[in-house]
Amino acid sequence: RFAIDHRRAQRRAGLAEGTDRCGEVVGIDCDFGPLCSQARDAVQLDDDHTTIIAWAMLAVMPVFQLDERLAFPPPRLGDPDGLLAVGGDLRPERLLLAYASGIFPWPTEDFPLLWHSPDPRFVLEASAMHVPRRLERTVRRGRYRCSLDTAFRQVAVACAEKSRPGQKGTWITAEMVDAYTALHELGFAHSVEVWEHEQLVGGLYGVSLGAAFFGESMFAHQPDASKVGFVRLVRQLTRWQMNLVDAQVHTAHLERFGAVHWPRERYLAALETALQKPTRSGPWRFDDGPG
Repeated sequence: RFAIDHRRAQRRAGLAEGTDRCGEVVGIDCDFGPLCSQARDAVQLDDDHTTIIAWAMLAVMPVFQLDERLAFPPPRLGDPDGLLAVGGDLRPERLLLAYASGIFPWPTEDFPLLWHSPDPRFVLEASAMHVPRRLERTVRRGRYRCSLDTAFRQVAVACAEKSRPGQKGTWITAEMVDAYTALHELGFAHSVEVWEHEQLVGGLYGVSLGAAFFGESMFAHQPDASKVGFVRLVRQLTRWQMNLVDAQVHTAHLERFGAVHWPRERYLAALETALQKPTRSGPWRFDDGPG
C-alpha cells in the first residue's frame, strides 16, 4: 500500500531533483516526543534514492513519535498523504485503539512502524455494494465454497506472500501476521476463506469494531476467488447491519464494488456512529452456513 512518488517526495522534502544527499536530518518536537532518532542514522542512498527521500519526508513533516503509552495524536493531524505517527508497537490494545481512532499501521521495510489516517478515505457502504453481473453469476454457480474464521493465519500468510504488480515486497510482515492473529484469537479480527474442493484459493481478512469492518488485505489463486469471498462477506455484514466497510486507500478492485472517497471528517463522523453499536466478536459464521 505504501508508494512514494520520487519527484513529489523530493519536492516535499525540499530537495532538488537529482539531489544525492539531504544533509542533516533533524527532529521535530511535539507532545509525543522528537521524531524517531533512527532517522538521523538511517539516511542513506539506495539505487533509486527512495530511502533517503522517504526519511527526509519524515524529517520535515509533522510526524509524531509514539512511545510505550497507549495514545495517538488526533488523526486530523496526519499529513496530506495520511502519515501521522511513527514507532509504537502492534500489541492488541494499541491496534484496537488505532482502528477506533481512524488510524491503521502500515509497516515499511527499514522504517520504524508507520501509522496512517489518509484524507480522503476509501469507503464502501455495505448496503450500497454493486456486484457486476458476471461476478454475480460466478457467486450463484457455487464454484467456490466460502467460510468465516476457520483459517485466519493461513489467509494472512497467503496475503503476505501474494505478489502484486508494481509493489516491491509486502507490508504484511511476520510481526503483522502474529499481531492480527492475536486479534483474531481475541475475537476482533476475522477472515474469509474461499475454497475450491479442499484447497484454499482465495480470501481476505480485517478487523471489526462496532458496526465497522476495516479491510486489510485479500488474495486469490484462482479467478474471482477473492471477489466471491468479498461479496459473501459484505452481504453478511449487511444482514448484521454493519454498514461501514473501510477500504483505507483506493483500489480499482474495490471501486468496481462501489467504494468511493470520503473526506476524513466524514469518515471519522461515520466511524464514531458505527462504534456506538456493540461489537460482534468472533468467531464469525455465515448465517446460511458455508457455501
